[in-house]
Amino acid sequence: MLNKVFHYFNEDIAIDLGTAYSLVYVRGRGIIINEPSVVALNKKTGQILAIGKEAKKMVGRTPAHIQSIRPLQRGVVSDFEVTEQMLKYFIDKAHRRKIFPLTWPRVIVGIPCGVTEVEKKAVEDAAKSAGAREVFLIEEPIAAAIGARLPIQEPKGNFLVDIGGGTTEVAVISLGGIVTSKSLKIAGDKLDEDIVDYVAQRYKILVGQRSAEEIKISIGGVIPFREKKEAPLRGRNLVTGLPEEIIVSSEDIRKALEKSINQIVEAIKMTIEQTPPEILSDVMNEGIHLVGGGSLLRGLDKLIANSTKMPVRIIEDPLTAVVRGEGMVLENLDALKETLTETEVEEPPH
Repeated sequence: MLNKVFHYFNEDIAIDLGTAYSLVYVRGRGIIINEPSVVALNKKTGQILAIGKEAKKMVGRTPAHIQSIRPLQRGVVSDFEVTEQMLKYFIDKAHRRKIFPLTWPRVIVGIPCGVTEVEKKAVEDAAKSAGAREVFLIEEPIAAAIGARLPIQEPKGNFLVDIGGGTTEVAVISLGGIVTSKSLKIAGDKLDEDIVDYVAQRYKILVGQRSAEEIKISIGGVIPFREKKEAPLRGRNLVTGLPEEIIVSSEDIRKALEKSINQIVEAIKMTIEQTPPEILSDVMNEGIHLVGGGSLLRGLDKLIANSTKMPVRIIEDPLTAVVRGEGMVLENLDALKETLTETEVEEPPH
């Protein structure tokens, strides 16, 4: 009877703590949260005003003393205290049964490849302070590969590219571990910045990063298409200082993204060069798998396929691959525990 009560109250949680968006999976319930990784902070009082969707609405629309903060930059914690508050918000929202310490959740958090021990510790400590009983870390490419249902525990090569908000992770996985990998600080955020810079240089119009993201999603592409798309873009004229609306084309966006996209493709090719021949043979058969929001850019799969001479596949629902994989680990912790780094939390907060 006691075991049944404990199981009812004990809801373990997996968090894809992304630079742009955070997703939360609760064991037995699935993905229940998908919100922006944004916190609105009153700088005068230090008070947190909003987190997630409500905070995202405030970006670029707040008075000077209210700051919209993204506490993760390029995939790692840049503001520990704000990250802790954001994690606490997500854990409290997902886990409503924290009656006594034994029922506080175990938490899995994804981390980019190649992060330092200090950066790992920052994530662990933030999760501890937010109310985790036990913390596990999993490298995001492994979580994404599990979420994509790739046979990562077999002696077989799996090539995965995860293009998120802050980082692009390129990894070759076999026997449950990463054989070779590369992590770039070039991903969705950098692509948005590229569009802002391009529009400022070509049209002398200053636009916000949020507007750049919206135009990237609506008409963005990385290869020339016969059918050219156009969309309006509003901003401030850098010469007159007055508001102005312009029409940008899909070709404009392609040119804006070209340099960064080429760097991602080069990272993929460099990883291929570092892959052992036997594993590369598997990859040539199975192809390269794309996950993350950046994989949805029109034509990216074709560009990578043409550049690498390999088949490229965008996995189903690429935006949730990492948190789905973390959730599968939660549901099968004994079988998949070797993919994790475990940290005991000795003193949960009161």
